[in-house]
Amino acid sequence: MEIRVLRYFLTVVREESITRAAEVLHITQPTLSRQIAQMEEEMGVRLFDRGSRKIALTSEGMLLRRRAEEILELVDKTEKELTEQDEMVEGTVSIGFGDLAAVRMLPEIFRSFHERYPGVTFDLYTAIADHVKDRMDRGLTDIGLLMEPVNIEKYEYIRLKQREQWQVAMHPDSPLAQKEHITPKDLKDLPLILPHRQNVRSELAGWFGEDFEKLNVLFTSNLPSNSAVMVHNKLAYAILVQGSLSFWDPEKLVCRPLYPPLTATCVLAWKRGQPFGAAAEKFIQYLKETLQAES
Repeated sequence: MEIRVLRYFLTVVREESITRAAEVLHITQPTLSRQIAQMEEEMGVRLFDRGSRKIALTSEGMLLRRRAEEILELVDKTEKELTEQDEMVEGTVSIGFGDLAAVRMLPEIFRSFHERYPGVTFDLYTAIADHVKDRMDRGLTDIGLLMEPVNIEKYEYIRLKQREQWQVAMHPDSPLAQKEHITPKDLKDLPLILPHRQNVRSELAGWFGEDFEKLNVLFTSNLPSNSAVMVHNKLAYAILVQGSLSFWDPEKLVCRPLYPPLTATCVLAWKRGQPFGAAAEKFIQYLKETLQAES
């Protein structure tokens, strides 16, 4: 006997009418009548006296009503206990990311998840993408906030709506600070700081075009904070993503977007087939429920 059918039975008892019970249950009257008839056939007893105006319980029906109420009360109590146990999940979720604008999405995600699972804490690891992915591959970091492209054979991921915008960081006294945006021609003869990662430089090469090989590259850097120090001391102009220097004092350093615009998408990724702890499993499930629903 299915729990669903017991709920049907009690609804008929309460409404004293199969027609009204069917309306309450949002099923058709023939379907409900068939379910009740099958229940009576399986049990070998008649549960209702069907009168012309309303139906009434037989003595067997009264017994089933009492037992059904006890069974469903126990089912509801068990479901509640399992939910409460689920909410008692404890552990640490390790998340790695670089200096990206998409990081601004994380606090609200952390806040709402922690309200649901207060026993879960977060370990935040900041590094360049290559180091984050290395830790993910070794099982040291559960989830990485990464710029695309990512290896879809190795990682599962959720693409975020926010796009990263490439910019040029410069000293406020620079003549380029008066411009709304920066073109490849503006940077042609200036000392530059480029990202250390080869695949990122390849994207910039596409933006610069044929002039890329002629650039005056004074530094390559894997940390935007180090680049910012060089920029503040007027040694070079740094090309980096928007989120890298969000909290720098604009009196010490300013940024202007590239034109034509150069943007990139970010993902929250985790390794395929990787065994995760309960906290990380719940967090990944939460990301799928919330972020994929928004996309």
